[in-house]
Amino acid sequence: MNLSSLLTAIEPLDLRSCLVSHNGRLIIEHYRNQRTREEIAKVNSCTKSVVSALICIAMDKQLLPAPSTPAAAFFPQLAGDPDPRKQTITLEHLLTMSAGFNWTEFGGQNSFPRMTQTPNWIQFALEQPLSDEPGSRMEYNSGLSQMLSALLAQASGMTTAAFAERYLFQPLGISQYEWEHDPQGIHTGGFGLKLLPADMLKLGELYLQQGAWNGQQLISQALVERSVSPAIAAKSPRHGQYGWHWWVDCYSAAADAASPSAFDFYYALGFGGQTITVVPSLHIVAVVTNDRLKRGKPPADIFRQHIAPLLIQP
Repeated sequence: MNLSSLLTAIEPLDLRSCLVSHNGRLIIEHYRNQRTREEIAKVNSCTKSVVSALICIAMDKQLLPAPSTPAAAFFPQLAGDPDPRKQTITLEHLLTMSAGFNWTEFGGQNSFPRMTQTPNWIQFALEQPLSDEPGSRMEYNSGLSQMLSALLAQASGMTTAAFAERYLFQPLGISQYEWEHDPQGIHTGGFGLKLLPADMLKLGELYLQQGAWNGQQLISQALVERSVSPAIAAKSPRHGQYGWHWWVDCYSAAADAASPSAFDFYYALGFGGQTITVVPSLHIVAVVTNDRLKRGKPPADIFRQHIAPLLIQP
């Protein structure tokens, strides 16, 4: 790999930050200015991958049951719903965005913005009708992420933020963060977390190290592997597959995905171009944050367009 030209390539993009580590050593470090180095900022839906990590930790500690457990064990409303299919929704369906709810994330009556305007987000998410059999199709749904945050708090007896601080943030040395919550005080599962770019990199490195950090196993290797393994096809326009609140994909410079230059990767993705990308075979973690979007134009895929091609160069 040869990343020497990366800084020159990304300079005109006016990114907030771009960090790349190899084998735990920082090899690329770009900040727009000192403020973006030192100031926490919203990671948007990268919050979902942090919640995934917390769910794995809770499962390791046997605070949460097996992924095949019906979600109705935590939300009795599902058991009493007229649609009996809701009783078959499992924790894994919540994690893989395949619960089957009729949902349009960014618009319409059943949507994330509409949910946030209601007095009870969990109730709103649970009341939505099903459009698919649970487990049959992915439909991106921040309401499911809110349910995960709620059941984590219910099972642990702690707020999601307090649980994160004790079992994830403190061990990783993450001391600066802010986390929004809903009207019931449940921390937002799908967005609303603010972190430093350098601390986002720590989360990626924890996963690269199969859940180990400074000699301590924060997340079991088995659950790290399961959470970032392909579980269901990603909904267009995203590439690849979806795991437990992580996206999973493959990069190849050639048309053939089996090319020697191809590699698998997984990533956390937040609106506006916030990403934490892990390439296990190359021991690479890359973090990008962005806060200057052009009106009507989606943010560039910095990893796929600028970083990945350099990783396959000799």
